Amino acid sequence: MDTDHGILLKKFDLWAELSVEEYKDLHVLDNYKEFKEGEYVYFEAFNHNQIYFIKNGYIRIGFLDKDGNQLVKDILKPGDFFGQIGLERNNLNGEFAQTVKSGVSLCSFTIENFTALLKNKPQLAIKYSKLIGLRMKRFENRLINILQKDAKTRLLLFLEQLLKESKVRKQVSEKEVHIPNYLTHAEIGQLIGTSRQTVTTLLNELEDKGIISTTRKELRFLDLPSLSLSTA
Repeated sequence: MDTDHGILLKKFDLWAELSVEEYKDLHVLDNYKEFKEGEYVYFEAFNHNQIYFIKNGYIRIGFLDKDGNQLVKDILKPGDFFGQIGLERNNLNGEFAQTVKSGVSLCSFTIENFTALLKNKPQLAIKYSKLIGLRMKRFENRLINILQKDAKTRLLLFLEQLLKESKVRKQVSEKEVHIPNYLTHAEIGQLIGTSRQTVTTLLNELEDKGIISTTRKELRFLDLPSLSLSTA
């Protein structure tokens, strides 16, 4: 485990405006925990009292349908937060949080401790409120896309969003960029409101055109100009 988790977490948007001294006062090192691949942070949590911030790795957020199947509603990346983000103790409506791959490390606070922190750091409270608003807007846009756009357009918009939001990228050339691949076709399908088979077919079409290629570890954008909705 890193010996200076606090400074490492400070690189993310929520914490960036705090001074080093203010940040050290948070004692975040005491709140860190690491998780293995496939481990649940919580599962259908009842009366849960924690909010989590992701330093490393990816978290799958979802719920179980009436037949016991897992449905994914979001995949979170480093810098994101989850849990009781509304800062009220409730049962999270059957939500689960599970690690996608190994090497996941999280910083957690109780609702009471994080609320006290926001009261003492008004600039942090403002930033947190803005990030909550952006997340709600992202969910709203995803729903609008599902209702109004065809599957191919939804997939292209989703790929563009992944590329835009990725903090880790390898610039191979002016046209080619690689980012980590942490999603299955089934998960992409659930996130954009279509089937795994449709996602596979559409990705194969894009690969045949030389626009993207995928491996288990990377999503490779081979021809960025051709990714646009007007040409793909």
